[in-house]
Amino acid sequence: MAIGGLIAAPLPLNPVGFGSDAYVEKESRIRAVFKHLCALALLGAGGLIAVAPAFAAENPVRWTTGGAVWSTQQQAFDTFVDSGDVTDRGLQGGLNRSGWTATEVRAGMAKSYNVDLRAVARYLYSNAGVDFLKTATLNYYPYRSMGSTSVQALRSAIIKDSMDGTISSIGIMRGLPTDFRLAEGPQAVGAEGQCKPQTAQCTSLLSWYVFLPARIQASQMPDPFLDK
Repeated sequence: MAIGGLIAAPLPLNPVGFGSDAYVEKESRIRAVFKHLCALALLGAGGLIAVAPAFAAENPVRWTTGGAVWSTQQQAFDTFVDSGDVTDRGLQGGLNRSGWTATEVRAGMAKSYNVDLRAVARYLYSNAGVDFLKTATLNYYPYRSMGSTSVQALRSAIIKDSMDGTISSIGIMRGLPTDFRLAEGPQAVGAEGQCKPQTAQCTSLLSWYVFLPARIQASQMPDPFLDK
């Protein structure tokens, strides 16, 4: 079978015991790969290529404050969004510096927005989208590459989360392909009129995450001919 120029070899009828845990796990992986290839073919039809990351960040935020560095694991963010419990001191500090209450940040990170995958990708590959990604990752960027792959990493996370037709702050964070570091300095929240000027609401990382999916939803670039 050919998908987007790739050839998928036929699967053996019963590579492992049918119904076994190993069989179910292998089948799930195959389905995930197939879904990704279909998405690539779909984006290719619109002249776009997007690659979902093969790895997920273990520490989506490495906070830097006054020379000290603290890494917050993805599990701590998941626990916070799912239950409201704060189990990590770095996350607690981030919440304290966010300009919002923990309840407001939790609700914002969990909120889901409807998007079109092709329209999102089209925006993120446009000049305006690239400028947005560059600005967004000036102080928040991949830990090891120190910014050289910032645009690609954030773009892939957003596109990955958009593949099911919805997007959220926590979903984008889960899609990061590598650990990210937050340097000291303001984050470009880009929520004029919705955050209180001259406060952390307009400069903090968690506030940026809260507004990010709404920004992406509003910036989508649908094609009047392809997106019908």
